Amino acid sequence: MSQIEIVEIIEQIKQEIEVDADGHGKASIRATARLAGVSDMAIIKALESANLEPSKLSKILMDYGFDATNQKQWRTNGIPDTAIAIILEYYAFDAGRYSTKQARLVCRSFNTIGIRAWIQDKLGWTKPVTPNETGMTQIQLLAALAQQLAEQEQYLLQQQQQQTQILARLKAVEVEQDRVNTPCGHKYSVVGFANLQGLEISVKVASAKGRKASALCRKQGIEIERIHDPRFGKVGLYPESVLVEVFKAEPN
Repeated sequence: MSQIEIVEIIEQIKQEIEVDADGHGKASIRATARLAGVSDMAIIKALESANLEPSKLSKILMDYGFDATNQKQWRTNGIPDTAIAIILEYYAFDAGRYSTKQARLVCRSFNTIGIRAWIQDKLGWTKPVTPNETGMTQIQLLAALAQQLAEQEQYLLQQQQQQTQILARLKAVEVEQDRVNTPCGHKYSVVGFANLQGLEISVKVASAKGRKASALCRKQGIEIERIHDPRFGKVGLYPESVLVEVFKAEPN
């Protein structure tokens, strides 16, 4: 979950929030659940438990003055902005294994000025301006901050993609330099080259091709390297170009 996705979710639930003439905001249970990154039913069950055996979330809401009657009414009347802030904080930090990264991100964004100011802005509610009030409003500052966070995240994603592309190009350059620095091509044993081509050859055939490759190397003045092999003792390493000629002339 990223800040860009949070911005998208906020736009999707815009129709499920409202603000009254005094600037008090509220949102539906579904909208609140989307912000918290949990299911509608999780919040509904937590609120409905208030009349019987209150859940941890329900008890926290009661501690802030929202009794069982309040919580029951929210299912039809919407959740007030102050309660939304409490619910988001619960799912961000106090819900144990049910805590969500999304709730923490939303809390971090909204804590700058509060849920109420955000709802006011989304619904176009503005506080009457006095002659002494100048500069940007709090919600304008939050909007600018949210936009800046989204742009920064997009920039970081682009930088990561560019870095991956650069590393891939550097690797390709290294491979090409290695090839250029080895005029006869990379060197392989006969069996190793056969495996590279997806071919299966017997020990007898490998030995015959090895002799042919050795003869071509001597004819072209190419030094034959020898390495230890646990099966055959010492085996020769031949340039790729020589092995291509041998396998082409004497197919398996």
